[in-house]
Amino acid sequence: MWEGRARSARREIAALATSGLGVEALHAAAIEVIAGVVTSELTCWASLDPGTLVISSMTSGRERIPPEYEPLLAQTEYAGDVPNSFAELARRAQGVARMSDLPHREVVGHRRLNEVWRPLGLDQEVRTTFLVDGDCWGAAGFVRAGTDFSDREVEFLAAVAPAIGAATRVAVRTDAHGYRGGVGPSIVVTGPNGDPRAVTAAAQIWQDELDQIAPGRFAVLLQAVVTGTRVSESGTFQARVQTVSGGWVLLQGSRLISDDDQSEVVVTIEPASGQHLVNMLLAAYGLTAREREICLEVISGHTTTEIADRLSISPHTIQDHLKAAFAKVGVRSRGELVATLRPDDLTIGC
Repeated sequence: MWEGRARSARREIAALATSGLGVEALHAAAIEVIAGVVTSELTCWASLDPGTLVISSMTSGRERIPPEYEPLLAQTEYAGDVPNSFAELARRAQGVARMSDLPHREVVGHRRLNEVWRPLGLDQEVRTTFLVDGDCWGAAGFVRAGTDFSDREVEFLAAVAPAIGAATRVAVRTDAHGYRGGVGPSIVVTGPNGDPRAVTAAAQIWQDELDQIAPGRFAVLLQAVVTGTRVSESGTFQARVQTVSGGWVLLQGSRLISDDDQSEVVVTIEPASGQHLVNMLLAAYGLTAREREICLEVISGHTTTEIADRLSISPHTIQDHLKAAFAKVGVRSRGELVATLRPDDLTIGC
């Protein structure tokens, strides 16, 4: 019975992948498919940037997590010490995990359980990631009260997750090619608690646009970037996120160096150009690591001879890889390849 439900769900999700939906619309439809088998009181799905494993967009089920708890969820995702974060699960061979399967001491002290779910009257959680061809394109969390998620439900999620990953990868292409730009760069300076201390007018415009997705969305994303920046060894953190229009925006956090203990983080915000999105698109088209490497060389304007010298492979091998890449992207020339992967570029080397 469960195997049949998984097959049926995979067929429905595969049909959604061919419908031209963007990521959030796809996830909203897929949530309804999964809800027929795995019941939950709250569910939140996220698309992830496969290069950084940072959340790019979020889609809730019919019941949304109260806005005041969303910043706390963002903190638990990027703090680096909270078990079963989406990024942690994406690095596992098995990308589905119940909170109850953690060691007892980790469950008792789990920040997400204690700070978010229990105050909402919930105590059971299962999370899954959407991986395909080694890249993670999204993740989802399901929460309910009382009865724990069964082994069959976990098996079902594991069975359908690759199909959702493949569909999400296709939807990313739709969103990336629908990008139309936005306002200019903007700056937010945050204090020790991650709250804005200073916001430029341009940043306020971005806040208004992101909050159209859901009230408080900008604050949640800001908290995620600030948290990620503080725990990063380099003192920097980057996230590519979607706007209400389906375009992409780049948020970059940097720690300020000061003489006092007040840990300030500066977050810059700007429209994500083709340069920012190219690695994600290369993955979205299913290119191998070597094909991505060669495509990046082509996008940089290098000739076949130059690429051969730089990568220490033969020109014939380069052409074989390019032929395979052309087929996957659906183009017939280097010029079309660049136009597809970097629509903001106007020229290309021979």
